[in-house]
Amino acid sequence: MKILGISAYYHDSAAAVIENGEVLYAAQEERFSRIKNDASFPEQAIKYCLNESGFAIEDIDLIAFYDKPFLKFERLLETYYAFAPKGFKSFAMAMPLWLKEKLFIKQFIKKRIKELSVSKTNSIPINFPEHHLSHAASAFYTSPFSKCAFLTVDGVGEWTTTSYGIACGDTGIKVLGELHFPDSLGLFYSSFTYFLGFEVNSGEYKMMGLAPYGLANSERVKHFMNIIKEMLVDIKPDGSIKLNKDFFEYPVGLRMVNPKKWEKLFEIKQRLPEEKLEQIHADLALAAQKVLEEILIKLIQFVKQETGESFLCLAGGVALNCVANSVLFNQEVFEDIYVQPAAGDAGGALGAALAVSYIKKELRFNGLKKPFDVYLGPKYSNLDIERLLRKHKCQYQYFEIAEDLTKTTAKYIAEKKVVGWFNGRTEFGPRALGNRSILADATDPEMQYNLNMKIKFREGFRPFAPVVCEEDYDDYFELGKQSYYMLFTSKVKKSLRKNLPEDFQQYSLEEKRKFVKSDLPAVTHIDFSARVQVVKKDLNPRLWHLIQSYKKLSGVGILINTSFNVKDEPIVNSPEDAYLCFMKSGMDVLVLENYLIVK
Repeated sequence: MKILGISAYYHDSAAAVIENGEVLYAAQEERFSRIKNDASFPEQAIKYCLNESGFAIEDIDLIAFYDKPFLKFERLLETYYAFAPKGFKSFAMAMPLWLKEKLFIKQFIKKRIKELSVSKTNSIPINFPEHHLSHAASAFYTSPFSKCAFLTVDGVGEWTTTSYGIACGDTGIKVLGELHFPDSLGLFYSSFTYFLGFEVNSGEYKMMGLAPYGLANSERVKHFMNIIKEMLVDIKPDGSIKLNKDFFEYPVGLRMVNPKKWEKLFEIKQRLPEEKLEQIHADLALAAQKVLEEILIKLIQFVKQETGESFLCLAGGVALNCVANSVLFNQEVFEDIYVQPAAGDAGGALGAALAVSYIKKELRFNGLKKPFDVYLGPKYSNLDIERLLRKHKCQYQYFEIAEDLTKTTAKYIAEKKVVGWFNGRTEFGPRALGNRSILADATDPEMQYNLNMKIKFREGFRPFAPVVCEEDYDDYFELGKQSYYMLFTSKVKKSLRKNLPEDFQQYSLEEKRKFVKSDLPAVTHIDFSARVQVVKKDLNPRLWHLIQSYKKLSGVGILINTSFNVKDEPIVNSPEDAYLCFMKSGMDVLVLENYLIVK
């Protein structure tokens, strides 16, 4: 059975094609459209998945959309009615779009699919699994477990904001409980993202990166946490929450919160996007992060109690919070935790297709025997790259032997050059995992700042992730969850850390950033943590060999790995995208498959 999965119309639209339960291809629309978090119908992603798999649209047996539009519309109407007359402006703006397009998604999908059909006929049935079922399926059916508990946490699907249950390869996915809108842990976190001047649905990871600059155990952070728990969220023993609706406007408003109420509550002005970040902003971010973690700990303890399972799958946008994931793993409530690399709404396309596939085909799932292959997007031929190089009249080196390329690239990195690395298929999900990456020296104290300012054009406090071969992980990091997908953090080994001055916490955020914190200063965050990507040789052999080549030259088996893009742009997809990004940034070297260009 061939199934096309689709997610669209909220953010991060995507498409995926699977056959008999096996994931073939998947991609986000933003990679093709070049619109960050593109929510439009994923026409280009669908075309890619079909073309690459060799299927015509007529070959598809079933289409799966990642949520139920009528249930979502019901939630909107009931919410507006419950809060009336508040929210009329939001209601007036939302209804025309729903009545014109979103409410009739089934007909709209049929129309768009018909346009892709050679015969211009379309009788493909369309299924609508619930949003959180799609999330749960995306995690379980790509996991190493044949039976486990699952927990999905995000902003909101139709009504559900959190769900848990048991997933079993024999019997499928059984939901045991849900938390409903407007009580949402995802929207709780996004409200702080908004108040601190970051963009909702894309800036949450910035707030997560800012939080470690907060003064842990300080009176102000404790004070903020107390305010949050006393005034904003009532946390139950089982991890369920009740939000104080007097302080949140997202149910019916055009903004997350009323800034004036929050300013009075926390005695701090709302930060505007371009305003300077101060210590108090970091303290509030840390308080919100700590409360999030406290709630998640209660949730997984409850899920363990209710299910009795040994393993846990996490999905939903909140599962992209790698700091919280590590806190949960270190609680040792479950023997192991798996997070699907595209845990947000893009992964819903994959999950919808998997959910329907296992229901319709009655397949048995025994857990994947090797890590889920996240490299599911487009790849490009030498002919594509040569055409680009001729177009732009580039001087380049061509390497027939891959080992010669990795050795030469490693030499440039050892010389403190910044390399744009374009290889194989694009990654599915928000992380660049070595195929569309910017790579650099992790031992250079100035590299973190230079990458942020001259390459990425983004906030200077933002940390960078290290990439290390599986065999070398223990040389640099303390015992922790090793992640192939950058979804957990690890602490840098104590033997590699530097002593910070006793008055360290008295310095400004920018001054704190400048202190060298370890022998790997460019990838060591202020709390000695790092969001590590572990490379398995058979998952990404070329990246593995590059790191090993660099290690032979420098004695260090770690590189910086950050996404190949600049601020507010999607990760590059095509050779043209990579070349244009390379030319407008401060990168020194561009590797396009077997071609190397020096600026």
